[in-house]
Parts: sequence; structure tokens; C-alpha cells
Amino acid sequence: MKFKKLMLGALISIGVLGIDPLSGKADDGILLKVQMPGTNYCHLKFPAIREETLSSSRPVLKDASTGDILDFYGPCNYDPLGSEAIQAQLLQAQRDRTRRLSTD
Repeated sequence: MKFKKLMLGALISIGVLGIDPLSGKADDGILLKVQMPGTNYCHLKFPAIREETLSSSRPVLKDASTGDILDFYGPCNYDPLGSEAIQAQLLQAQRDRTRRLSTD
């Protein structure tokens, strides 16, 4: 229910601001791309990278149905499979492992 309210609010906001939420290309893995008018600043939503592919030469995004979706605020040309994204997710995975080990 909370998710439905959030989505309704987002759709209303998008409609009021005149922002095109479908401007992200389907083949780049971006589920939502909302650009702030007159800037190169965007709100992006995309799936996380599959952890087992993080160290490979060809990382792969998770399926969106897993629910592991990242909210990103930054440059509109951000690449969810770029080196910056891979580094950020590797660091987060390391933090998560450390946290799990310290609670065991």
C-alpha cells in the first residue's frame, strides 16, 4: 500500500512538472529517468548489479523483478554498469559482509 501511494505521488509530481519519466532507454537498464528542467541533474532508478558479475569484464544488472532497485541522483549520463557504479556496489557489498560478520 505504501508503494502504491509513493508511485501515485511520483506520477502526480511528474505530471505537474512536465517531466518525461520514460526518457531512459530500455536497453540501458534505467527504469526511471527524470531530468530537472534546465540542468544535467537527474533522478534515475535502475536495478543493482548482480554481485557475482561485479568482478567480471561484463557486469550484468539484476532483473528488476527482484526489487533490488537503486535510486540515484546525479548526472543524467550516469552509467549503471560503469566503473563508478561497480566501485560503489563493491564497497557496499564489503560493508554488508563486514556488518553480517560482526553481528554473528
